[in-house]
Amino acid sequence: MIETYEEAVAYIHGRSKFKKAPTLDRMKLFLDRLSHPEKNVQMIHIVGTNGKGSTLTFLRNLLQNDGLTVGSFTSPYLVRFNERISVDGEPISDADVLQLVQQIEPVEAQLDQELPEGGPTEFETLTAMMLLYFAAGHADIVLVEAGLGGRFDSTNVITPLLSIITTIGLDHMKMLGDTVSKIAWQKVGIAKPDVPMITGNITDEGALSVISDVTAQTRTPWFAMNRDYQVHYQKAQGWQERFGFDGLGHHFKDLTISMLGRYQSDNAATALAAYLKLHQMRHTHVSAKDIRTGLNTAFWAGRFEKLNDEPLVVIDGAHNEPAVDELAKLIKTHFGKQEVTIIFAVLADKAYTKMLPTLAALPNVHLVLTHFTGPNAKRNSADLDTLEASLKKPVPKFDNWQVAIAQTSQELGADDVLIITGSLYFISDVRHLFTDNDEVANN
Repeated sequence: MIETYEEAVAYIHGRSKFKKAPTLDRMKLFLDRLSHPEKNVQMIHIVGTNGKGSTLTFLRNLLQNDGLTVGSFTSPYLVRFNERISVDGEPISDADVLQLVQQIEPVEAQLDQELPEGGPTEFETLTAMMLLYFAAGHADIVLVEAGLGGRFDSTNVITPLLSIITTIGLDHMKMLGDTVSKIAWQKVGIAKPDVPMITGNITDEGALSVISDVTAQTRTPWFAMNRDYQVHYQKAQGWQERFGFDGLGHHFKDLTISMLGRYQSDNAATALAAYLKLHQMRHTHVSAKDIRTGLNTAFWAGRFEKLNDEPLVVIDGAHNEPAVDELAKLIKTHFGKQEVTIIFAVLADKAYTKMLPTLAALPNVHLVLTHFTGPNAKRNSADLDTLEASLKKPVPKFDNWQVAIAQTSQELGADDVLIITGSLYFISDVRHLFTDNDEVANN
């Protein structure tokens, strides 16, 4: 019998991570045994290689400004497990986590006995918990972020109000395919008949062709950036990006967001397109003032997040090749005239042989490599010598990431920039270090 929050979290993490063959059949059977909670929740489904969390945050803020209570399902968490299921940005309670696991565990025990491959995985367990929680009436609308891919992701059992694909790039290639087109096929697998789909800044012709084919086959109304709505980039001011928006019957000038990076303007515009489409479907009025406020006040932890001013210390979860490309553009645009030190740590299964040279090619960047404890025994941090080998030149290396930050920080001038990046699991550890120290200092 699971009797404490700690036991509940341990139970969830103790479920299998993956099965041999991808399928939604097990998840559908699971929900059938739980009396189909997904049928009692209004949802928006979000998939993509990068930008899911930021797009979700912009959209959540816009909907909250409408007076709605907005649920979220996200992964991974940065500070605490409960973040994965939240209401208006606030994680659910320990008591809720325990109650949901106690509700689910007997059903999973049955399925463990019945199914040859065993019962639900860890992520299927989390998905069911989320659906049960929101079926009980804790939110007016729920933003559901897929875990991996889309087509065979456990979240793809839902029929949402609308769907969003943020970006498509090379990541999780062992699971999703080794080309952008193959990955696009996985992402667009969330398409449903008569459920509008919004896509973000996707420019790869192969990916667009796949999306076009699948949405036509499934009778999915498709609204694409650069075709059905446009982003007009403007010069950033301070810690704010500025852009204009045209499309879906609306025109907005000088929109501002408090997250740096041109790609964040894309994420904000994608969220705004989804928001406007939802209002069109409901035949409701939109307020330009509320839109401006909603976008400007959105904040997503760990995405080029400032932790210190002098010197400037930033964390950013650039955990794959497309995200590192965007980070490099951001550094060129905003910090091209400053000395930038990057402390980098990443999981061994990521494409770091392409990520690191991209950062090393920036003339004002100094790389420091470090190591962290991965999320589990099968997913370890990349070996430091192997990381360095991809650079063709020696760089500072630290086995201990805390020491790496401490020693590197001592060598920075007041105008220098320190960016700590790589795996989101690494960023989570770093954020803990800074926020825990702030709490100690304030007490």
